[in-house]
Amino acid sequence: MRTAVLTISTRVSRREADDASGPLLAELAEGAGCDVQAMEVVPDDYSLIEDRLHHFVDDGMDLVFTTGGTGFTPDDITPEATRAVIERDAPGFAEAMRSESMKATPMGILSRGVSGIAGRTLIVNFPGSPKAVRELFPVVAPTLSHVTATLRGDGRH
Repeated sequence: MRTAVLTISTRVSRREADDASGPLLAELAEGAGCDVQAMEVVPDDYSLIEDRLHHFVDDGMDLVFTTGGTGFTPDDITPEATRAVIERDAPGFAEAMRSESMKATPMGILSRGVSGIAGRTLIVNFPGSPKAVRELFPVVAPTLSHVTATLRGDGRH
């Protein structure tokens, strides 16, 4: 499963903070059988996020996981940039992650992450917190090989 991880954080992109979520997300993805072929960091910039997502889709990635930019601050625009790229919604991933997050904290309801399909690529937005990534990746992990096979055209269930 060819996978890209995109960290969205202005502070990390400026080297004002370390990226804890992106490497963790990549590690968890590798543990779930993904082949993480790209890891990048971009600031909270709509055009840059959209550009990198299109690049990963055009490059034939099966999965793209983003981390960061899903909250309520004015700079949190990851869901909007993701919606500009996806062609078909796949809301179950984001819904399941929000539901799981709310078991740990009522603030889980504040995550605005989305998930959807662009071409043959599934894009899933994760929160920017390493704690949230650690808690939420196991929610999506069991489905990834089936998702990838299905997006490649294998209709067997």
